[in-house]
Amino acid sequence: MKVEVQVIHRDTIKPSSPTPPHLQQYQLSFLDQINPPVFMPIILFYPNDADSCLDNAQKSAHLKNSLSECLTKFYPLAGRVVNNNFVDCSDVGVPYVEARAHCKLSEVVANPIPNELNKFLPCDLDDVRDLPALVQVTFFECGGVAVAVNLSHKVADAMSLLTFFNGWAATARGETDVPPPEFKAAEFFLPMDTTGFRPSTGMVKDNIVTKRFVFSASNIAALRDKFSDNSFGEFPRRPTRIEVLSAFIWARCMTAIKAQDDPNKIYSLLHAVNLRPRSDPPLPDQFFGNFSRPAIVVPSMDGEINCQAIISQMRDELKKLNGDYISELREGISHLSFVKDRAEKTTKGEVISFSFTSLCRFPLYVADFGWGKPLRAGSASLTFKNLVVFMDAPSGGGIEAWVNLKKEDMEKFEMDNELLRFVSSLTNEK
Repeated sequence: MKVEVQVIHRDTIKPSSPTPPHLQQYQLSFLDQINPPVFMPIILFYPNDADSCLDNAQKSAHLKNSLSECLTKFYPLAGRVVNNNFVDCSDVGVPYVEARAHCKLSEVVANPIPNELNKFLPCDLDDVRDLPALVQVTFFECGGVAVAVNLSHKVADAMSLLTFFNGWAATARGETDVPPPEFKAAEFFLPMDTTGFRPSTGMVKDNIVTKRFVFSASNIAALRDKFSDNSFGEFPRRPTRIEVLSAFIWARCMTAIKAQDDPNKIYSLLHAVNLRPRSDPPLPDQFFGNFSRPAIVVPSMDGEINCQAIISQMRDELKKLNGDYISELREGISHLSFVKDRAEKTTKGEVISFSFTSLCRFPLYVADFGWGKPLRAGSASLTFKNLVVFMDAPSGGGIEAWVNLKKEDMEKFEMDNELLRFVSSLTNEK
């Protein structure tokens, strides 16, 4: 359904205590520098808590006060990014938008429409300017509330976004034993001179359609069985849920848009990988910043697309993202040359990338601000074409694929019969 959201108040939330002088310049890491200037959104929807005695004004005050306290730990988010080099941590504050939705929360979460969910965000996702983060809190007619955070990919990745969100909620509950964030990214990935590289390559403002495809646990199991590697004899090696959905969605999209008819283009599959647990020794989740890189697969386009082969290639590439890879990445030079070359080929249309990122098994449903855990987590319509975000379904063990495609490609993709055999439901925009 179409949702009407009205902004009723704008504020700026500053840290409850000033950032010490020696912390007032937070250096961006090399991986921060090469990430696109775009916001990553997360929206958490909370039903009205019958046991809570707080009205909307009190809830808003509680959120503001706890955010202010939390920002003393996450102080770079209250600063401003300067020249793709550092964050000036002068406690300017986080923009905070308060809004009212003229509907019930249940009407939104029953069938989330990605494009409509953008109304619950504090700004357009490409309107980054020099802002590390923004917040919007939206109250529903039923007493429910949506809490949304836009975090700039220029300063952090999805794991850091959830570390901040959950740290804010823990602060709101009065918890004091929450592990603090560690701002050591620039020590790990030393900053570099990135002159000549455009981090915004691939960003698209217009003509992007986002739809949500739901795969039930039983249909995912069927796909895992269908594409198991039987070369292991009596005990076939089953792909993971994300491996099989990535390969399947990529194959169906390539088939739908008839990519094989264009042999002059290179079609690749990219999967964002959290490097923290792959480091030697492993890094804690509290390491704040960008600690992810893509595993890149270029499947064969000869004949019928082979999902088993794609899954096998993907596993091989994932294995390469190990301690040795990270040591080489820390050197920076060769990786910068690689991303510059890939960006140039993407701009020229020689390489068509299809990116996947998974928030499954991430702590999406744990942020309790004092009125219970969220009923649903949501993303939005993003600014990159050929991008899929996986999220755990709220219940039942299924997975939602939030797919961003050019309009003409989506029209073909969503009509693919083989895709529809395994999709339990998809966005209904009526």
